[in-house]
Amino acid sequence: MGENFVEYASAFFETTVFVYGSGLLMLYAMLAILSFINIRLFLRKESYTDYSVIVASPLAPGISVIAPAFNEGLTIISNVRSLLTFDYPNYEVIIINDGSTDDTLEKLMTEFSMVKVDFAYDVKISSKPVRGVYKSTDEAYAKLVVVDKENGKSKADATNAGINIAAYPYFLCTDVDCILHNQTLQMLIRPMMEEEHKRVIATGATLRMANSCEVDEGVLIKIRAPRPLLARFQELEYIRSFVLGKMGWSYINAVPNVSGGLGMFDKEIAVKAGGYDSVSFGEDMELRLRMSRYVYDNKIDAAVRYIPTTLCWTEGPSSMKVFMRQRTRWGRGLLQLLLTHRAMFLNPAYGRVGMIVVPYNVFFELLAPVIEFLGIIYYILLIYFGLVNWPYAIILLIFVYTYSVMISTLAVLWDQLTFQYYRNWKDVAMIALMAFVEMLIYHPLIVVFALRGYYFHLANRKHSWGNMQRKGFQKKEDKPKVTPAAG
Repeated sequence: MGENFVEYASAFFETTVFVYGSGLLMLYAMLAILSFINIRLFLRKESYTDYSVIVASPLAPGISVIAPAFNEGLTIISNVRSLLTFDYPNYEVIIINDGSTDDTLEKLMTEFSMVKVDFAYDVKISSKPVRGVYKSTDEAYAKLVVVDKENGKSKADATNAGINIAAYPYFLCTDVDCILHNQTLQMLIRPMMEEEHKRVIATGATLRMANSCEVDEGVLIKIRAPRPLLARFQELEYIRSFVLGKMGWSYINAVPNVSGGLGMFDKEIAVKAGGYDSVSFGEDMELRLRMSRYVYDNKIDAAVRYIPTTLCWTEGPSSMKVFMRQRTRWGRGLLQLLLTHRAMFLNPAYGRVGMIVVPYNVFFELLAPVIEFLGIIYYILLIYFGLVNWPYAIILLIFVYTYSVMISTLAVLWDQLTFQYYRNWKDVAMIALMAFVEMLIYHPLIVVFALRGYYFHLANRKHSWGNMQRKGFQKKEDKPKVTPAAG
């Protein structure tokens, strides 16, 4: 009886893993094909798009750029100056000083001649109390608004305060230390303007690592592949996720989430959906699901779009401790939001979100670390009891490894051949070579940290947002600076 149970359990597990693995491989192949088609369509549209018409038009939709800041005193001035350089006619920049304990607010007030103004603060969505709203006496900084509020212990709470202040129908959510392309607003608003049959409620674009890039006063001078090994792995992951993954999902209107580092949203829908969840550890994806839930409940034909152009460079974690904290929070946030929105799972009332987006996140994002971990334990036991079919196991391992390397290198080469962000092929090779060791070094860390996040949530362990120690952006001759920032 016991032997039969073990045999049945073993057969069931192996069959499950085989089906799951095959599904995952086919999914990546499908996304690669859809991404190729979608990027080709994007490039074709770009060839005859005249952005100067958008820039020159007084009818261009207004956009509020919202950037929370917590203890950003060392770099806040250059970062804000960078946000004020967008090539777009109708926008404002809202900096949320989220209860900083350093001189962030003082530097903003001094540098940009800010004074406190009377402001009718309309609380559409909840956030910690606002202590004051500041505007500049210098006409050159008329687009800048600074909001001082009590610390809400999350980016979501600060962003909600920014949405309440925002004057325009669309808002761009970013991090104050991100470096954005000066054409970001005109490129992200275009899908919202050109869609004829659907209401585009959110758009996003590719993010890349700014580690090792040369930056001067918030302006990107030279793009280089990250030199630190950890940041290089993240660069590979970002390219694969955005260029191959999200562009493929965008083609069938099933984008899983819009990155918190760069995302443009329809303010009306975001407010009616309740804004960001300030207690969520995955607030960017949670807002995407919350907005989708609202539009389906109210019979609004909506879409979420992505463009492949890199418009944002962000500094990735440079230490293992910070990286672990970030990925633990991501894992915890994924489990948290999927439990919160479990009613959408395989629910046809929520269209592609209920039938594709949520199931994908459950089966291939949430369960993937669990299945991989159990699979490792299972094969360790097989090896211990001498039950491994080594010829078959080696062939399977080589196939999975080769397929993984192929998908990753394909994404890197497709990105480089199409957009040529790196000036030399040495940088491309540095990123592509990471694919050959990713499964051995980087991927196991992702699995462990995700499981750690699941455990923290299920055990109701306290896990603060913490401070992400950033080295800061500098020119080659500058000495690195360490800046504490909300992370």
